[in-house]
Amino acid sequence: MKISKKDALMWFNFFAQLPDDEPLMNYQQEIVYAVLSQIELAEEARQQKLMSEIKNLKSLAGRTYFVGKEENFPAGCRSCLTGTGLSAIRKTNKCNIQCKFCYNYGELNCIPPIGEGMWEIGGSKYRVEDIDLLLSVCNKPTGISYVYLEPFMEIEKYYKVVKKFSAAGIHQHMYTNGLNCTEENLKALGEAGLDELRFNLGGTNCADKVIENMAIAKKYIPRIGIETPMTPDFFEQFFQKKEKIFAIGFDFINCAELHLNRNNIGNYEGEPMYMARHGYVSPIWSRELTLKFMKIADEEQWPIVVHDCSNRTKFARDLNLRAKEGGWFGASNYGCEFDTTPYEAFLPTLEDPDFHFVEEEELPEGYRPGDVSLMF
Repeated sequence: MKISKKDALMWFNFFAQLPDDEPLMNYQQEIVYAVLSQIELAEEARQQKLMSEIKNLKSLAGRTYFVGKEENFPAGCRSCLTGTGLSAIRKTNKCNIQCKFCYNYGELNCIPPIGEGMWEIGGSKYRVEDIDLLLSVCNKPTGISYVYLEPFMEIEKYYKVVKKFSAAGIHQHMYTNGLNCTEENLKALGEAGLDELRFNLGGTNCADKVIENMAIAKKYIPRIGIETPMTPDFFEQFFQKKEKIFAIGFDFINCAELHLNRNNIGNYEGEPMYMARHGYVSPIWSRELTLKFMKIADEEQWPIVVHDCSNRTKFARDLNLRAKEGGWFGASNYGCEFDTTPYEAFLPTLEDPDFHFVEEEELPEGYRPGDVSLMF
């Protein structure tokens, strides 16, 4: 059903007024899926046009896109997409800033602790002395990452764990907003064996202090990168400080497509959205800005890799992980982070006169408002 934009807006206005706990009838659910498909197809067409304008766009095994030399593609992302997946290690449940794009926005003070002396690895709890046992029993991952929330809130606890995995020859990368970095702790991380440190520059509005800390990190850690959800603010701030940032001599930028949940979607109220494969909900400008960013990088021949970490990339990431775990054909945990479709979030897209569906047709009999009685 290639529902028209006019009919899509009419129906989603209706669905947005229903109580959250009111289930839809089957024909109504068909309409919802038709609308989401039309929006996604239209957005994909816009993205494809932007991609066609990037002369030297490259692909990693058909799973993601980037510009720059393939040998400079971040090893942590390669592990995530072609290795044994993104093996996350969690420790710190606190952060020193609150970013509007954070998935834990508004609940940072109530994130449960991992536990004194404990580390969450693969969803289970371990002490440092358990890691040798873990490595002797389980298949060794191609890479691990330190996430959740800001590790530099208690970075001194991380050194022993980093040393353990470094000795085992496992690639390790870590995320930080960079505010609490010092020469001392960056040197200690490098000596412990951390392979990559990724700075969320968007979290601090490309703060000078963080840029300076990135330069210090480059002295001690082999690979330094930027990983930030792509927003209009980051796009603008990066180019305002581009020369200062490039003076660091860093290695890559991962432009993450911003996806939203119940915690942070209110910070983007009124922005046009789309849903990717019935899963992540994202502002339509996020990946479009990434592709424009990559075009500039390609034309100016930046000496780094710029990676399009899009919803499609995350879709591929989960497929790869399930396959490596021995999952059945098509197995994936990728899905929507909302309990019910947030109809109101798509109204700005449907109201945007510059957003056009690729193909439209009249609703079939039984799906028009006046035909509702025919469905019973």
